[in-house]
Amino acid sequence: MTRIDDTFARLKSEGRKAFVAYVMAGDPDAPTATEVVKGLPAAGVDIIELGLPFTDPMADGPTIQLAGQRALEGGMTLDATLDTVRALRAENTTTPVVLMGYYNPIYSRGVDTFLAQAKEAGVDGLIIVDLPPEEDEELCLPAQAAGLNFIRLATPTTDAKRLPKVLQNTSGFVYYVSITGITGSGSASADKVGPEVARIKASTDLPVIVGFGIKTPDASRDIAAVADGCVVGSAIVDRIAKGDSVADVLAYVKTLADGAHSA
Repeated sequence: MTRIDDTFARLKSEGRKAFVAYVMAGDPDAPTATEVVKGLPAAGVDIIELGLPFTDPMADGPTIQLAGQRALEGGMTLDATLDTVRALRAENTTTPVVLMGYYNPIYSRGVDTFLAQAKEAGVDGLIIVDLPPEEDEELCLPAQAAGLNFIRLATPTTDAKRLPKVLQNTSGFVYYVSITGITGSGSASADKVGPEVARIKASTDLPVIVGFGIKTPDASRDIAAVADGCVVGSAIVDRIAKGDSVADVLAYVKTLADGAHSA
């Protein structure tokens, strides 16, 4: 059982949905980003997705791309990202942290070295968007052997033939991408998401969390109502980009978390 498994078991016993928040490590700078991360649990966040800055984030829209650029220009590194996790763990040993990003920085570090460092820092899971199931031996299986969940994305184009392949080595939860395209584009619709979540849940016992296109407390509530929870990323990162204070960012996150928890 990982922290992610424990969190979903607790939420299920409480009859509540999960709220997951994404922020980019090092954005707008390392100290500010670390303060935001440390404040997320008290703002109602059940699972933290921490973006790993990368120079070529092909699945992300302009908001996340620019956040990664700001972080990299500020000197953010993989080691500094893990330091952010350690800073959280000094105060919080229960809220799961999932690193979300791309394989190149991990490959450059070396899979075994990275996994050992991530586990030591307090990381609980990985979402690596550019490694398909056909490459599971590259990172997915070693990660799970090291005690980290490997979370896979399913999308509106993941058909019945492809879905079993996507699910075969997934653990922790399934991340359903509610819209086609990049992060921060479009708006999620509960009417369209609901049947897709049901289709996925018919093939797995894992929780299904929905992300992309969720920007308001009402949307957070509506999407969480048809899934096991929801993820908000670009809308939070946009507040950081606009220069909102840490307190204001966390106050906004709380409205989104309250929305999901009211589902």
